[in-house]
Amino acid sequence: MIYVIKFIYSFVLPPGIFIVLLALLAIGLLWKKRRGPAVALFAVTLLLYLASVPLISEPLMRSLESRYTQPEQVQGDCLVVLGGGATAGTPDIDGEGSLGGAAANRLLTAVRLHRLTGLPVLFSGGQVFADSGNEGNVARRQLIGLGVDEQSILIENRSLNTEQNAEFTAALMKEHGLNRPVLVTSAFHMPRAVAEFRQAGMEAQPYPTDYHTSGAASAAWYAGKLAPSPGAAETVGTALKEYLGLLAAAIRGQL
Repeated sequence: MIYVIKFIYSFVLPPGIFIVLLALLAIGLLWKKRRGPAVALFAVTLLLYLASVPLISEPLMRSLESRYTQPEQVQGDCLVVLGGGATAGTPDIDGEGSLGGAAANRLLTAVRLHRLTGLPVLFSGGQVFADSGNEGNVARRQLIGLGVDEQSILIENRSLNTEQNAEFTAALMKEHGLNRPVLVTSAFHMPRAVAEFRQAGMEAQPYPTDYHTSGAASAAWYAGKLAPSPGAAETVGTALKEYLGLLAAAIRGQL
């Protein structure tokens, strides 16, 4: 019964409610024999629905996350962690400001790898928006709070996108005599990150983390995968952004 209720809720809350309203409006137009506008509105409604259901969002995200797997052995001289958002002025255990979910997952993976390998951690990320936190500065404090020696921490806190992550990180690594980065970022972000680092002149060993889709269990099908949700819509947007970023990187590489 709980799954039936969840399915119904998905059409009461956004984006499901908007899909229902658009469909009703299209039916109204069809009732008034305005076939052209009705068909156009039905098409828009269908696109919105498809962009909001796990049945579409999960395979789209998995197509990015499956490109790289975690290596059995880390081979490099530095753990490079890419930022993914931070808040400013929010309470944390030892200060203010916290990394966003994706960035926090990446940082946690890097700390665990640091404990296994002893490699220094280089975190790359600046303050993207006026009201967001400086990712590098927040990461430094949190790395120290997690027990990483300050001497093993390098911070690049100016970059605003993945292209700058790669460019500024390459310069900082060169300055410290490092040249074999182990790249730690979200699995969906890894294809674009690897491409950007390659264009910056660095061949990185990918170490994907922060997976958004399940493995073998993802093959299971149930009615909930047809229910629209904000999470599915966000996943579709994230995946499409990555594909556009890959296209842009490829175009820059040809120029």
